[in-house]
Amino acid sequence: MGHDEENTAASTPTTTDQEEEAWNQRKEILIHDLSEKLINGDLPTQIEAARDIRKVVKKSSVKTRSKFATAGVIQPLVLMLVSPNIDACEASLLALLNLAVRNERNKVKIVTAGAIPPLVDLLKFQNGSLRELAAAAILTLSAAAPNKPAIAASGAAPLLVEILHSGSVQGRVDAVTALHYLSTCRETSNPILDATAVPPLLKLLKECKKYSKFAEKATALLEILSNSEEGRTAITNSDGGILTLVETVEDGSLVSTEHAVGALLSLCRSCRDKYRQLILKEGAIPGLLRLTVEGTYEAQERARTLLDLLRDTPQEKRLSSSVLEKIVYDIATRVDGADKAAETAKRLLQDMVQRSMELSMTRIQQRAASSTPSKITST
Repeated sequence: MGHDEENTAASTPTTTDQEEEAWNQRKEILIHDLSEKLINGDLPTQIEAARDIRKVVKKSSVKTRSKFATAGVIQPLVLMLVSPNIDACEASLLALLNLAVRNERNKVKIVTAGAIPPLVDLLKFQNGSLRELAAAAILTLSAAAPNKPAIAASGAAPLLVEILHSGSVQGRVDAVTALHYLSTCRETSNPILDATAVPPLLKLLKECKKYSKFAEKATALLEILSNSEEGRTAITNSDGGILTLVETVEDGSLVSTEHAVGALLSLCRSCRDKYRQLILKEGAIPGLLRLTVEGTYEAQERARTLLDLLRDTPQEKRLSSSVLEKIVYDIATRVDGADKAAETAKRLLQDMVQRSMELSMTRIQQRAASSTPSKITST
């Protein structure tokens, strides 16, 4: 008898299951109705449908986004992007943005439907709100690897750089992130950025927290730009350009320090005589020494190479960073034995970094004191 009761209970849907099923049925009807309005309605009806799609999708699952795409809403939304009606552009743009979020297949479908040319046109708009919504859409769509070649070839990058100059905070963040995504595209032979991107990137890096994700993307782009002569010249000519990279080496995250030291190394490798003194003048040595101990493997290698280039001794007499580390390790072995040598060597190197930083600070203070007038005129 007990088993019969259990089987009956198991086969009877609970109230929660019934409510969920009813909600799913209502959602299916809603998706169908909104799709019909968008596909077959006049412009005011389409605008209303696009706004409603955005509202539904914003609070729904990836599955719901896929169902809207299957119902055929992407193509009419893309067509609305070219409408002379601003409300239609904005409504379709927001709907497409929400359909693309966390749905790689929808991202690809939107680009395949022809969204990139009208989005690039919207990036040229004087209307700041629409322009930055288009930048957000480019960012979202460029996160999908299959879309990167088409977006990289579309001419969007220079327009995103313009947003770096004049956009809102969110607009500039979106533009940097989109450019960072596009910079990883392997299929394009031409660089997506030119030297005009250097001044706004340096300005943004100067203003942001050096350990932030934003700084990591900005320094990655600056390292790419440092590989061209025009980019190196722009970094040097920008007010505080080299200093900003040096400060990022000192205060950045593991990722941003690696890119920042990479950019400085690119400068020094291209012409040691031209860039060596410019980098030394900004007090780069302490941060580089610390990076040889605390950075990623790649950052440590780059820091050692740059330190070798910055030394004033002739090439054949120069004590390389790796030789210095071996000497310190040999001393540590004699002092504490082989078992503790690595730990002792690291501590000795850190002490050397600390002393070097203190000496650098003392020299900076002495220079500042010597340039301060001895008499201050009172008013």
